[in-house]
Order: sequence, then C-alpha cells, then structure tokens
Amino acid sequence: MIMIRHELKQNRISLAAWTAAVGFLLVICILIFPEMKEEMDGVSDMFASMGSFTEAFGMDKISFGTLTGFYAVECGNILGLGGAFFAALCGVSVLAKEEKEHTAEFLLTHPVSRVRIVTQKLIAAELQVFILNAVIYAASIGSIALIGEEIPWKALSLLHLAYLLLQIEIAAVCFGISAFLRHGNIGIGLGAAAILYFLNLIANITDSAEFLRYITPFGYAEGSDIVTDLSLEWGLIGLGLAYGAAGIAAAYVKYCRKDIA
Repeated sequence: MIMIRHELKQNRISLAAWTAAVGFLLVICILIFPEMKEEMDGVSDMFASMGSFTEAFGMDKISFGTLTGFYAVECGNILGLGGAFFAALCGVSVLAKEEKEHTAEFLLTHPVSRVRIVTQKLIAAELQVFILNAVIYAASIGSIALIGEEIPWKALSLLHLAYLLLQIEIAAVCFGISAFLRHGNIGIGLGAAAILYFLNLIANITDSAEFLRYITPFGYAEGSDIVTDLSLEWGLIGLGLAYGAAGIAAAYVKYCRKDIA
C-alpha cells in the first residue's frame, strides 16, 4: 500500500490536470446543448449527407437534436480520446520511470519482491483511471441536471462503463509495454492510443476493414451504437480484456526477469 500511495501522491498533479481538462471540455459541451438544440435538426441533416465522414463518427445512426445523440458524439469523443491518452500515459510510464529516474537501485534494495512492485504499480495506474472516470461521470450528471434535461441514466451509464473498460484495457496494454522500456517514452503510449482511435474510424468507414474492431477497444465504445441499442458488445469487451490481461502478464514475466540498469 505504501507504493500505491506514493504513486498516487507523485502523480496527483497530472491526474488533477487531466481530470480538470477532460471534465471541463465535457461540461462545456453539455452546457451549450440547450442553445444549439433548436438548430440541431439542420445540423443532423447536413452531417447525414457527408458520406464516409458521417459513418466514421457514427452520426448516421443518431440525432444531434437529442441529448443522448449529442452526448454520444461530442462528449463521447472528448472522453474517449482524452481518457485513452491519460490511461496510456499512466500505463506506459509507471514501470519504465524507475530506470529513467534511477530510483530502481533504491527500490530494489528493499525487502520487497518484484511481483509486489509490479502489482502495486498496476493497481496505482488503474486506480488513477477509476478516479478520473468517477469524477467525470459525476460532473456529467451534475451538468445535465443543471441545464434542466432529463438524465438518461441507462445510456449515460453504459457509455461511461464502455469508456472505463476501454481505458482499463489501454492502461493494461501500455503497462506491459512499460516493462520493456528502460528510459520511458510517453510518445509510445500516446501513439498507441491514437493509432487505436484511428483504426476504429477506418473500420467504420469501410466494411472491408471491419475486422479492425476486433483489435481496437474503440470498437466496443462506439457511442452511437451504445445509445441506439442501449447495450454493450460483450464479445468485443471480453476480447479487449483478454488483450489487457496479456499486457499485464507480459509485464510480470518481463519485469521479474529483467536486468535493471
């Protein structure tokens, strides 16, 4: 628990900054919805005629004139991409930084096993993801109540659950990558999250690339599908969690055998 508290304390500014940034953008989107609501029917028609662009963001399945439709696209992209970047940063740096900052030689001289180190660092990384999502979920509910709209509890909860699972998977995969790095590289984490995001866009645009949905976690966090069907694709979620488990297993195997510089 000491290591978990240390990680949370060390990353508190980063966690607060990312939570504030993503939460602020999301709240602003919700607050401007009443003013844009009257004009959204025309906007929906315009987007519906934009071909591949419309399909890439799922705007052919929903209406911008409804809160759930607007939230799924606008707020969903903010939380999906912003949350993915944060999760990738949490995962990719948590193990590698010990060598980069030359603190491994201090840490490993204590009577603590490498398995325990990996376990507590994993818990700390995923706990930060949970904290960010809990705060943003509360902010979303408060903002919707503030503008006087009825809170779509099921759609909202399913959306946030999907994005939480997405971030858990990305953090776990990047955690596995972190065990193979010696100097840490946040660019690898950010790049991985960005690639997964764009793979989903490609899968939405063309049927021949639909198999990419089985690779990227954004495939099961498609906001337009969730608010339309009011359900999650548990098959894709299970596959995504398997990818995350593989990343965690790789971290244990590599770090426990690694020659720490």
